[in-house]
Amino acid sequence: MRDTTTVGDELTDTQTAEAPSASGPVTKNDRRKTKKEREASLWSDAVSDLRRNPIFLVGGALVLVLLVLAAVPQWFTSGSPFDAAACNLSDSLKKPSSANWFGFDVQGCDVYTRTIWAARNSIIVGVVTTTLVLVVGGALGLIAGWVGGLLDSVLSRFTEIFFAIPLLLGGMLIMSGLGKGNAWTVSIVLATLGWPQIFRIMRSSVLQNKNNDYVVAARALGAGTMRITMRHILPNAVAPVIVVGAISLGVYIGAESALSYLGIGVQPPGISWGLMVSDASVRWLQAPHVLLFPAVALSITVLAFIMVGDAVRDALDPKLR
Repeated sequence: MRDTTTVGDELTDTQTAEAPSASGPVTKNDRRKTKKEREASLWSDAVSDLRRNPIFLVGGALVLVLLVLAAVPQWFTSGSPFDAAACNLSDSLKKPSSANWFGFDVQGCDVYTRTIWAARNSIIVGVVTTTLVLVVGGALGLIAGWVGGLLDSVLSRFTEIFFAIPLLLGGMLIMSGLGKGNAWTVSIVLATLGWPQIFRIMRSSVLQNKNNDYVVAARALGAGTMRITMRHILPNAVAPVIVVGAISLGVYIGAESALSYLGIGVQPPGISWGLMVSDASVRWLQAPHVLLFPAVALSITVLAFIMVGDAVRDALDPKLR
């Protein structure tokens, strides 16, 4: 006979592998097949769907290129925007040519070189802000949803204070008070204002999962609080958080560009696409290429992360299957 115990997605066999079945002895291939069937889950199904999703493949390829671009811009251009000798006022506002693909800006600097190097600060803000938001908001939401009671009430009221502050407006006020900023400062400011959204999503997801049958079964089998939280609650509650984080990454890149455009984000000698757009805005009718290329780079980046986020959402949401 076959005796099995199910806890969540885990299936533990208490029968020896060699015990006979109704159709004969269990072979090695049968055991491998059974193991693969047990390992099937929401995550493995999601990965399989993503591999067949053209939106994810295109968006993922763009994201990969952008990450490499931000990490090693030297691979894409031999110039440097931090070299004062590389800019020549005699080249000011020259149009694109075969020698200089993106032309020159007001200061006579190569727009292509600056566009490539500007990816670093923009990507840093997006990745660092999203990481901080997921860690802080996710951890607090997990604690509030699992513990409940007074702690949940205190954390929820505290979160509402930050949630009431608009992201961009709050960023403008804080960055104006801080003065000169860089990518790391902008990341911390945006994360300070962005974590409440993740908190609410994680808390809601935990509340939906904490009373499910597999959690009750795990408690009945003597599983500890930490094991239940990390092995059962978190894996089943984190999916919507990942989706929102992937989509929000592009939003944070856009927010950084808006702050830099207003002159309170990344400051010279730092460089970002928002700062380039700000510098080009006063001459864009005379030299539209100075505005066009950084703006297109920014739009492609935001679009790529949103495409990845939408594809992940479709893959992780069973209702959309």
